[in-house]
Amino acid sequence: MSSNPSAPLFLGLDLSTQQLKAIVIAQDSTLIHESAVHFDSDLKSYGTTNGAHQGPGDGEVTSPVAMWLEAIDVLFDRMKNAGVPIGAIEAISGAGQQHGSVYWSKDAESLLGALDHTQPLASQLSPAAFSLPNSPTWQDSSTTKECRELEEVVGGPQALADLTGSRAYERFTGNQIAKIRRLHPDTYEATSRISLVSSFIPSVFLGRIVPVDISDASGMNLMDVITCKWDDKLLEACGGPELRSKLGPEPVIGGTVLGKVSNWWTQRYGLHSECIVAPFAGDNPASVVALSAPGDAVLSLGTSTTFLLSIPGADSPPKRFTTSHLLSHPTDIHVKIAMLCYKNGALARQQVRDRYAEGDWTRFNEIIEASPPGNNGDFGLYFPLPEIIPPGVVGRYTFHAEGDVSPSVVPDIPASAHPRAIIESQFLSIRSRIAQILPQNSPPLQRLVATGGSSANPTIRQLAADIFGMKVFVSSTKEAAGMGGALLAKYAWWKAIRGGNGSFEDMTGGEITGLRCVAEPRRDLTDLYERLVDVYRACEAQVVQVSF
Repeated sequence: MSSNPSAPLFLGLDLSTQQLKAIVIAQDSTLIHESAVHFDSDLKSYGTTNGAHQGPGDGEVTSPVAMWLEAIDVLFDRMKNAGVPIGAIEAISGAGQQHGSVYWSKDAESLLGALDHTQPLASQLSPAAFSLPNSPTWQDSSTTKECRELEEVVGGPQALADLTGSRAYERFTGNQIAKIRRLHPDTYEATSRISLVSSFIPSVFLGRIVPVDISDASGMNLMDVITCKWDDKLLEACGGPELRSKLGPEPVIGGTVLGKVSNWWTQRYGLHSECIVAPFAGDNPASVVALSAPGDAVLSLGTSTTFLLSIPGADSPPKRFTTSHLLSHPTDIHVKIAMLCYKNGALARQQVRDRYAEGDWTRFNEIIEASPPGNNGDFGLYFPLPEIIPPGVVGRYTFHAEGDVSPSVVPDIPASAHPRAIIESQFLSIRSRIAQILPQNSPPLQRLVATGGSSANPTIRQLAADIFGMKVFVSSTKEAAGMGGALLAKYAWWKAIRGGNGSFEDMTGGEITGLRCVAEPRRDLTDLYERLVDVYRACEAQVVQVSF
């Protein structure tokens, strides 16, 4: 595609809440370089805490756009000083924290197109290029009014989930836009275009504002998740008749060549003039790209518990629910990503460990391994924080079931039962929802990729294999969103040199770099847990009933 004599490299950027990361890979997808700019420590003048500002309104959380621009300059300076051959980078893509939005002024495109390479980005673009200097982020929870109004417009939470893949959420961009339009009409009127964080970054590389990618657009409550097109009724409800022009063209799919880097980048940092820019995805979809293929699942066992299931195309679309999300896949309009998010992940597990296993993970594992699968009918559901699934539930609930009959509420279960109970209940909650989400006649799931702190625990990994009935893998990739971005960059370059043909799986051969199998399911135990799914559902139903 170019006359660049060096081996081709591909850059993935991840603009997350607390830092901007760079991942550079070679053509064989091996990691060449990684670096990061931490907002709180490296850019202290912005006064952020964990990358954001709280307030002034109740539930408001924003980040300064100028900080992100300065971070881009700092990051490229560090890459250059580290000896990264920037001129060998053939393509750039990446990921952005989902739902966050950037509001461009009417002067934005002229400023983007006339950047002086002797001056940094922030001094030339901020504040003049933005009608709103601070961007609402995914942590913002100030739009409850707008959420309820949007659901009412379409006929309720389930109707909105059927259309967009999710019920209305305070952090989703459509509701953030509606709030700005209501409270700050002058700012809204002064806004020429609205980007997501993920489309803001490639706009800076290209010197013009680019469309949103389909995976991130599915976290806005504005796009039809099946057709991947803007929905006029939702646009009108959130932003009036002018919102379509403010959002720009229909969302684009990953692997698209948006254009080539502007002269500012070639003159200031030495990117070569043929370096292409591809759409950036949302951070969760980008992680899916790095860690899995269609038919695989990703289980993140961090502070929260997140389950991401990549669903291949089928004759019937996946079902949508008000307690989960359905996202578009970055590289295939027919593939969808189901996402289950649980607030109570590591915190709940650690509380059980501290109370019943002397605060020691080794002891925690020993107690689990000394108890039988199914826990002799003892169940425990643990919600130290108000939960997302099931919504709003808080507290600890214990049950006992004899065989497959309905469980009975009990004051407590034996102390030795709690470690196994919490892991089984967390995983059975996910297992109980997988079959509901998958289309009929879906092929069996292939792999389960475990990430996050608890993925290093061999006992928890084996329980995951047994309960989900899948081989469990861990990845050597530590920065999944950035690696996904680098792979999306490579995919755009690979398609371009082939005349625009070929799927992402054609490029990868279905292989995921850096996966290692760490647990295999024991089929007799998988069958046992299959029978316990309905028992778990009965426990959860009783919890919901007594909670509300």
